[in-house]
Amino acid sequence: MDLRHKIATSPMSVQQWLVVVLAVLLNMLDGFDVLAVAFTAKSIKAELGLSGAQIGTLMSAGLLGMAAGSLLLGPLADKFGRRPLVLLSTALSAVGMLLTYFAHSFEIITFSRVITGLGVGGILPCTNVLVSEYANKKWRGLAIAIYAAGFGVGAMLGGMSAVMLQAEYGWRAVFLTGALATGATWVIIFVLLPESVDFLMSKRPVNAKARLNAIAAKIGLAGDWDVLAENQSAQQKVSFLRLFEAEQIRTTLLIWLAFIGVMASFYFISSWTPALLEEAGMAKEKSQTVGMGISIGGTIGSLVFGFLVSRWDSRKVLLWFTILSALAVCVFVPATSALSLALGLAVLLGALINACIAGLYTINPTLYATDFRSTGVSMAIGVGRLGSIVSPLAVGVLLDAGWQKNQLYFGAAIILLLTAVAVALLKPKNNA
Repeated sequence: MDLRHKIATSPMSVQQWLVVVLAVLLNMLDGFDVLAVAFTAKSIKAELGLSGAQIGTLMSAGLLGMAAGSLLLGPLADKFGRRPLVLLSTALSAVGMLLTYFAHSFEIITFSRVITGLGVGGILPCTNVLVSEYANKKWRGLAIAIYAAGFGVGAMLGGMSAVMLQAEYGWRAVFLTGALATGATWVIIFVLLPESVDFLMSKRPVNAKARLNAIAAKIGLAGDWDVLAENQSAQQKVSFLRLFEAEQIRTTLLIWLAFIGVMASFYFISSWTPALLEEAGMAKEKSQTVGMGISIGGTIGSLVFGFLVSRWDSRKVLLWFTILSALAVCVFVPATSALSLALGLAVLLGALINACIAGLYTINPTLYATDFRSTGVSMAIGVGRLGSIVSPLAVGVLLDAGWQKNQLYFGAAIILLLTAVAVALLKPKNNA
């Protein structure tokens, strides 16, 4: 039995949960950093005299950077290690936030938001893989669900702190706070975050055996562990083109379809619901309350998913959550006339669709061999991010073309059902 299989079958140690906590902390900061422009858009627009289109560009710049970070930086983790890429990406995120603090023009802020997005995009696949690899088989789903919930918690905490910071110190204080918090987190992870056991075993970098045994001792599995022998470890060249080889292309297309479907639906629902409800006649304050309900439900749903997959197969649980999300979208449409009912259904809808995101994060690492895992995970997340960028823009085009609110939500339900088909056809590998 090698160390990674021992980790999968042994109880979780404090050090293993520490890896999960560090990943959650990074994901919370990502939620804060990415949505910082949304918190400060009105103030930035007033100070720099920007148009609505320019503010929209600033918001999209971060998402574009995230997609680029996942697609470009994430695969490097399979070559250089998960830990170095997390450190590099966290540094980029901190630098991007600091640049925004000093920026005094639309162009510089746009550039700084892309840099921040690059960092966040590089962090997500690496931390997703690290949590998956350090959690044992029993608690892996819960660990990833807790990790996934961090983004929404960070966004909510960021929104509350942004209100206080702007009132007292102005909008730039929000970005300075984000930069300082991200920089402090870089120091913490530099000291505490270990390298991936799977990476050390399969890639065998310098001092791999010594590093492997040091990690094993910290997580309570001390012994004379060794890396894989040359003929046992997969030494194929790490290239995204492997995604399209005969034995992998089916999985590639299915997981990409699943990520695009869930991310497109999530960003449509979270971005457009308050505006569509207001347009349908609901008061602004009430529509914003319903929008907040979706965010609150998201944190709950991720955790519920985690507890469920500690007992049942993660792919099957994800399949049911995807189908239920489609049904909840359909029920949500006619119920929005009454605030109390709309709020309750918003929490339910947010819970279901965020559980789908947690589910994709859970099964995504299981689809790829160790030496190729970060590449596969990052490419799937990056492609999904493209769906999150296109979705809100496509809804705007459809509204201009005369589509009604009901048609948009029913369209999202159809997309989620197609996603369920993709999930049903997926066959995770046994990489425990």
